[in-house]
Amino acid sequence: MRNALVTVALFATVLLSACGSGSGADKKGGGNAPATVTTTILQPAPWSDTIDAIGTAHARESVTLTAKVSETVQRVDFDSGELVHAGQVLVTLSNAADVAGLNEAAANYRNAEQQFERQQGLVARQLIAASALDALRAARDAAKAHMDQIRSGLADRVITAPFDGVLGLRQVSPGSLVTPGTVIATLDDVSLIKLDFPVPERELPALATGEPVIARSEAYPEQTFDGTITSLDSRVDPVTRAITVQAEIANPERKLRPGMLLDVAVQQPPRTALQVPELALQQIGAQAFVFRVGADDKVEQVPVTIGARRPGAVEIVSGAQAGDRVVVEGTVKLHPGSKIVEAGTAINGGDDAGAKSKRG
Repeated sequence: MRNALVTVALFATVLLSACGSGSGADKKGGGNAPATVTTTILQPAPWSDTIDAIGTAHARESVTLTAKVSETVQRVDFDSGELVHAGQVLVTLSNAADVAGLNEAAANYRNAEQQFERQQGLVARQLIAASALDALRAARDAAKAHMDQIRSGLADRVITAPFDGVLGLRQVSPGSLVTPGTVIATLDDVSLIKLDFPVPERELPALATGEPVIARSEAYPEQTFDGTITSLDSRVDPVTRAITVQAEIANPERKLRPGMLLDVAVQQPPRTALQVPELALQQIGAQAFVFRVGADDKVEQVPVTIGARRPGAVEIVSGAQAGDRVVVEGTVKLHPGSKIVEAGTAINGGDDAGAKSKRG
């Protein structure tokens, strides 16, 4: 009986070993199955570098309207947010006393002018001394200066728009007492926006007036605003080591407003670069590599040096060359020496990089 049990146990052990060996063989065979991937052939293509920054919008012209004299507001001729034109009257201050003073000064000037003209004829006939005429001339000129002074004071009591623009919130009402420096409103010409943004000093050689910029605002995430660099600051900030760049952006719809924060990209002239789709690039720590396909459809892991980046593409500086065929999709299934089956081959040519096409 005991011998029979030993025999059964040995038979079961042999059977299990056989099954295990078969399973391992199946796994081994499955591990050698080619991986289905998508590849691309590297080709030089146009590449445009950008310098990214954050800028602040400023109005083309901007001023805070204030009173020059102490007086009460007689009339307000504008509303908050109104579009006004240069010379348009905005606020009129009380001026009754100055108008009366101007009328008196004008009368005195007319009288002095008449006296001078009468005596001028007498001097020509030598009936009075020339010194008397000089005194009348001085009196006339003094009367005119006094009249001009009062007229200038009256002008200070009428506040007008110095340029075309959009008014801010109204700060005064009829009957308000204003003094020199009292804010009446702000006025901004926003038909054109000046955008100031800092750029690191290392990028200075790449900056020049006339270069295009593209700005974006969180207020209008689907829209871009095109502009042009108009000037560079004459100094580099010794604390931030950045130079301030100013660009101008047309703003006919007045969507952009002074004080807005904008993302700015300075467009550089296009150049030719070798690039791969972003999916093809693998990184382990600081090392980057791609899987290059050989003639036998086996892949090798090739270290590469990368340059600039943009959404969906990475520049290859060294490590790979034009004509190399690299894996784009399916890299997670690969290791050096893996065999692949092509799902589609794409030609890397700028905007069409990563597009798939059937191999013949």
